[in-house]
Amino acid sequence: MSGEHVLLTGATGFVGRHLLHDLVARGYRVRTAGRGAVPAIPNVEHVAIDDLGTPIDWLPLLAGVDHVVHSAGLAHADGDIPEERYRAVNTDATLALARAAQVAGVQRFIFLSSIRAQSGPVSDRLLSEADVPSPTDAYGRSKLAAEQGLAGLDLDWVALRPVLVYGPGVKANMAALLKLARLPMPLPLGALSAKRSLLAIENLAEAVAFALSEACPARRSYIVSDPEPLSVAEMLTAMRAGLARGPGLIAVPLPLLALVAQLSGRSAAFKRLAKGFVAAPGALISAGWQPPAETKAALARLAAGPAGGG
Repeated sequence: MSGEHVLLTGATGFVGRHLLHDLVARGYRVRTAGRGAVPAIPNVEHVAIDDLGTPIDWLPLLAGVDHVVHSAGLAHADGDIPEERYRAVNTDATLALARAAQVAGVQRFIFLSSIRAQSGPVSDRLLSEADVPSPTDAYGRSKLAAEQGLAGLDLDWVALRPVLVYGPGVKANMAALLKLARLPMPLPLGALSAKRSLLAIENLAEAVAFALSEACPARRSYIVSDPEPLSVAEMLTAMRAGLARGPGLIAVPLPLLALVAQLSGRSAAFKRLAKGFVAAPGALISAGWQPPAETKAALARLAAGPAGGG
């Protein structure tokens, strides 16, 4: 709502950067809190804070704030990060901010959780919020613990569980897939037909804006994903369409691809590509969320943009 004041954490990250510009475009005044600097933008005030794993006095940052969008946190990594570190940053810091928001009389607290609070990286069935959460790693457990802590507070909160987010500036797995799509050669990935859910950054921004509104029922978690899941082959086809090229995919049998992945030490990455992972955003859509971006068109625009996705 125009003129309302939002405290946004994580504004220098891939997701947070997009959320910052979207909130400003919608007429919100934004105060960002983080360690990195943000560009000078009208109606944006930046406050420097320490590492989230250390105690932070949040109350001064919440003065005059109507809503909080908490997107900062320790991202999922395959490296050897201690579980205590995930809990300190993703659970304890989130709840400390939420408790301060409760004291400050904040109207709504939006927590950027993760689908990994609900499931591991692959699933052989459709995921929904009705499932009992079963995180498989320290990252997912830390996000779920934060959601559970929010449920015990006298605060209007909404936890969003996004799946893999893509858009300009994306890194990691989606950036690698984008790099493959841009190669001027056929790819042996045409047999990767298992469906996987994705989330366009503009659809996530719309979900955050909807969660900030009174129209969105609070005090619960929502899966956030594009309505149409795609296979890896379909993702590559859409990206190459954005480059005005044909799919250029060869259906090499999956057992052979699995063997090549094993010999190259990439079995875990191949498993994520070959297995399905579909999470339904039905609850959020039923509540009134209307995602503006269609997946194939958004992937085509991403591929047609500057190299590297930026």
